[in-house]
Amino acid sequence: MNGLLIFDHLNDVVYTKYNEEFIQHINNFAIEQEILPEEVATNSIDVNILIQAFSPIVTSHRIMSCQFGNSYTSIECENNLTVYFEDYMGYLFLAIGKEKVDYMQRFTKICVTIVRYLCGPDVYQLKTDNKKSKLTNELIDNWRKLICFDQSVYVEAVEQLFINSELSSTSLKILRESVDNISAHVECKKVHGLILVQNKVLSLYSSASAKELAPSDILFLTILCQSLKLAVEGTYSQPKVSSYQLLLSGPEDTPKCLPHAVHILPQTNGIHLVYLVEIGNSAVSASLYESFSYLHTLQQVQIQRDNQTLQSAFENLESATKHLHDSLKKTKNVSVDNSHKQLMKKWDIIKKKYQEFLKNNSEEALLRAETLALGFLENLKQLFSLTSVDDSILSCSAKYVIQAALKVKEKITLYEDFFKAKSIKNFSIESRDSLTINKYLEEFPGLVHFLYVDRNSHRITTPTLDLDTEEGRFNKKKIWLMLSVAKSKLQNGLMSIIWKDLNYSYAYFLWFEDTNGQALKPVVFPEEVSGWPGILCEDFYQKLRKICFPKTPPSKVRCYEVFCLHLGLVTASLVLEQTRRLAATISELRGYPPRAVDFF
Repeated sequence: MNGLLIFDHLNDVVYTKYNEEFIQHINNFAIEQEILPEEVATNSIDVNILIQAFSPIVTSHRIMSCQFGNSYTSIECENNLTVYFEDYMGYLFLAIGKEKVDYMQRFTKICVTIVRYLCGPDVYQLKTDNKKSKLTNELIDNWRKLICFDQSVYVEAVEQLFINSELSSTSLKILRESVDNISAHVECKKVHGLILVQNKVLSLYSSASAKELAPSDILFLTILCQSLKLAVEGTYSQPKVSSYQLLLSGPEDTPKCLPHAVHILPQTNGIHLVYLVEIGNSAVSASLYESFSYLHTLQQVQIQRDNQTLQSAFENLESATKHLHDSLKKTKNVSVDNSHKQLMKKWDIIKKKYQEFLKNNSEEALLRAETLALGFLENLKQLFSLTSVDDSILSCSAKYVIQAALKVKEKITLYEDFFKAKSIKNFSIESRDSLTINKYLEEFPGLVHFLYVDRNSHRITTPTLDLDTEEGRFNKKKIWLMLSVAKSKLQNGLMSIIWKDLNYSYAYFLWFEDTNGQALKPVVFPEEVSGWPGILCEDFYQKLRKICFPKTPPSKVRCYEVFCLHLGLVTASLVLEQTRRLAATISELRGYPPRAVDFF
């Protein structure tokens, strides 16, 4: 049984997703509570029943969070049922299922991330926009499927398609020409182009003025492409295109909700052309999202009447509002300008009332500020709609993208079958003809599988899994076990671990280096690090750098991790020695100077 419910601040339901078992469970509960007549049989759930059933627990969670600042994150019920809670911009996400708490936590946060990409801070769109609600369903379903067999999605890293340098250069040139053609139009100056083969990146090119495309955004796009059930129909003179407006995270430490028009053109053989066109002003978008976030924080903490916490929250909102004001002054749009003026008028009054409360502890001033903040929030939503949503750019850029895609299609047709074959078997341990690294693998007797992840670029190097054979499926179970245990241990601060069962030996190592490739030993060894070790919801590894090296800029610290699966006969000392050499070999093949890898 599983379900996902999203409640707004009034405890109204804005989104639901559940399976048949959940429907039956809730309706049976409603019959027992005499909310629903026993003779009524239905394959759906009345939203009023959901509100009646869950309002007490939603209200309880809000009280614990707002009044005491100590909300619970999950409840474990009878029959192994778990309810997990996650708050986002005043909306409460409830995930209900029978999986373990760790999975429920990851699932709920992924759902929040998907909603952020589609709706930004305005989650209410899920209730008013059927297309976004449907796409949310598809993305959640596809993520759940992909983490069961796709290594890159499970560990949250980007996989590159390995081809020879000549063909790589050719595909990049083709992509660059198409991006240049699109960016020649005044409405589309900032453009990214991607060629994806299945879930692997073949080529990526960005126009000179475009903001860097973050690895988390690339990973999300691969999940989106895999979610499309769009068949390639018609002739190549009329390519199919799926267009969306997404809010990308951006390359900064925290998500910024940067609006983009995204066009996906499925080709034959699992190839997708993806083009992204930046919408509006990134400075406005980033400061607008920060204003939403800090306003939500302020609304939460002000109920606690803790002046110190409230002052910090107020100062953060004041800084974000100033950044928003400064960036909006550069816009030349009448509607935006009018909304901007209304926002700042309200902010001036709110600011005075909060300052009055912080100075004199005036309850009347705080109540007035709380009331005005609701109108301020509506103005932020209006600005968000005016600056982050642009149907005209979506439609006009789609026209340019289709024209560019036709030319790309003509040029890559000769290579499509090869790309498809490579995506199915990017490289493997058994065959040494598909990647340079395979000629080294005879030096690692007993090695069954490995994953090497550069956590600076979040690029993964790993052999392709063959799930068509019984042996491959058996190994896959062991690999997923290894990944799950290693991730769990990392959350508890363990960065080096070797263990074994009757058939296999497992190893996981995470280590740090400086910009010259010299080993760095953490200054602080954390006992616990919150969050799933990945990048979609947040950059766990950036957070880990900051914890381990509190006085060193994260950009000066490099982070890597490697997972190795060996046959059980291989000794621990040999596993350690081979893993070190394997990590050094992959690093060297990726163009870095030869060096010894120290797992400390």
